[in-house]
Amino acid sequence: MAQVLALVDDLFFQAKILETAKHLGIAVHTSTTSDALLAEIAKETPKLVIVDLNARGTPLQAIARVRAGQPGLPLIAFLSHVQTDLAQQARAAGCTQVMPRSQFTHDLATILAQAKS
Repeated sequence: MAQVLALVDDLFFQAKILETAKHLGIAVHTSTTSDALLAEIAKETPKLVIVDLNARGTPLQAIARVRAGQPGLPLIAFLSHVQTDLAQQARAAGCTQVMPRSQFTHDLATILAQAKS
C-alpha cells in the first residue's frame, strides 16, 4: 500500500520523489495521468497526494475529483513560480498547499515525512 500517491509525468521529478521516499522508508506510487491517479485512489486511500500542475492532461480536474471524494486528504501541488493564475486555480480546486517547484524540491523530505505520521 502506497502512503503517497503522486501525479507526475516528468521523469526527473518522478525519480527525485521516489529516491527521497526510499531513503525515508515511505511507499510512493507515481501516476502519469489523472485517470491513473484517480484509479489508484479508488483502490486505496493514501496519506498524501502530490500533483505536478504541469502534468499533461487535466491535473486541476483530478484535484477537484480527489477533493470531492476525500475532503480531508492532504493534497500538495507544485508548479513554476511564474504560474500565479494556475496556483490560484489549484487552491480553488482544493489543494491544501501549492508551491513553486524550487520550494517543493527543497522541502521534499519534509513533505513526504507527513505521510509517516
